[in-house]
Amino acid sequence: MERLILAFVCFITALVGIITNGVVGVQILSKSKLEKCEKTSDSGNLNCSTKIVVNLAVPSGSNGGEASIVAEIVEVEENSTNKMQTLRIPPVVTVNKSAAYALYELTYIRDVPYKPLEYYVKTRRCDPGAGANVVKICERLRDEDGHIIEQTQPICCPCGPRRRIPSSCGNVFDKLVKGKANTAHCLRFPGDWFHVFGIGQRTLGFSVQIEVKTGSKVSEVILGPENRTVASKDNFLRVNLIGDFVGYTNIPSFEDFYLVIPRQGGPGQPQNLGRNFSMWMLLERVRFTLDGLECNKIGVSYEAFNSQPTFCSSPFWSCLHNQLWNFREADQNRINRNQLPLYGLEGRFERTNEHPNAGSHSFSIGVTEVLNTNLLIELRADDIEFVYQRSPGKILSVTIPTFEALTQFGVAKVTTQNIGEVEASYSLTFDCSRGVALLEEQFFIMKPKESTTRSFKLHPTTDKAAKYFCAAILKDSEFNEVDRAECQFSTTATVLDNGSQITPFQPPKTSANGFFESIRSIWKNLWEGLVDFITGKSCRYFLL
Repeated sequence: MERLILAFVCFITALVGIITNGVVGVQILSKSKLEKCEKTSDSGNLNCSTKIVVNLAVPSGSNGGEASIVAEIVEVEENSTNKMQTLRIPPVVTVNKSAAYALYELTYIRDVPYKPLEYYVKTRRCDPGAGANVVKICERLRDEDGHIIEQTQPICCPCGPRRRIPSSCGNVFDKLVKGKANTAHCLRFPGDWFHVFGIGQRTLGFSVQIEVKTGSKVSEVILGPENRTVASKDNFLRVNLIGDFVGYTNIPSFEDFYLVIPRQGGPGQPQNLGRNFSMWMLLERVRFTLDGLECNKIGVSYEAFNSQPTFCSSPFWSCLHNQLWNFREADQNRINRNQLPLYGLEGRFERTNEHPNAGSHSFSIGVTEVLNTNLLIELRADDIEFVYQRSPGKILSVTIPTFEALTQFGVAKVTTQNIGEVEASYSLTFDCSRGVALLEEQFFIMKPKESTTRSFKLHPTTDKAAKYFCAAILKDSEFNEVDRAECQFSTTATVLDNGSQITPFQPPKTSANGFFESIRSIWKNLWEGLVDFITGKSCRYFLL
């Protein structure tokens, strides 16, 4: 592997060897001499120490992937004599950077059926309140309490060649003996259901591990956007993540789209279906009807289907086009032709949901452009001179009201106070157990005895009721932890919203009628058919 020698200047000037893996190289952005002095509220004197401060731009791997850099300090130059000296035990700095990803906020909207189906039954006697022996699969459905759901009633169409289902009306004898020929039509929702999520703002995520090894002594820190300032336990190494040098031109925004994910745990569905990314789709919001009252849109309801103004003269399956299964089949046809899908995630994005603590209800995609991260690495040595103020602080309270998972986000409010005598800067992190999206560290300044409240938005990654354990961590301007407050909060389960549809429909099992029931049904049909024939009564309430 190629070895490159670089130099940076401080009270001692070190020559650094860079070994890269999958990256172009490291850039030293600044080099200077500085004495670091600390001013506290306990004393007016300055407590000065010396540091090596290196400002680095660390690139990620190709297409935003993992990368590693190894830098070895091999020679120094004394400031007083300007003589080069070789270090007996060269410090080795190792930087490991994870793949970068964009994490999007999700808000649960409702559930929609994957493939709504229109059923029809040819019958000689049909009305909206007919039983299973007449309209069979189109019999009115009942809710969980056993009450009839009127909107699930069948719609009856008379016979004829220009009807929804063309059929023969038979002769006069058939009408007299068997009754009028009709078709009963109904909408049902068998099979899979999908969650619909609104997509909000995105945050950039990655982690950087910095290790400094001097002989047998090893100092290590891990930081990222949610924890930008970290010091090692021995205070030999301190690192500050300043920012990133890139415009993120290739990271998309999905504010005009909905994300649809297979619902887990439904009838006949495996528990891991939500992790099947081949079924995840991104569709424009205009393709959905959230109230169910529009035909030919995802989420269509019984009301829209039954209220078609020209129902019996309309084609079979009218009102049920442009559903989830149509878009998925269109993608499958494109994949079979070696083309990229238009709606599915698989094949369109890299590293889908591979971020830490990923769940079946979180959404992230890999960043596909090189990400240069600006790190300020501090080692204990003679270096740059500056003065900073440090003051103790305290966390006064942490409040998190209970909220419904996924449907809305929770808000954690953390109140802190500067209990010292000088104005100072602080940083606040809010770290939760597995199941909560990562939160960015916040920076602020407090005057002596001043209190301030900072807010963190909490986005759980599951729709189940759960209890989470979190810790608010307050750090001073030296990146040292000055106070910690542990807390817990609960979420209630997300109430799944099927709109005006009911729970997933399962076709009933067909049972054969007995001999006497068949005779009774024939006589009943014969009598009702005779009455209808004489009176001319129509079987359909809204005959066209």
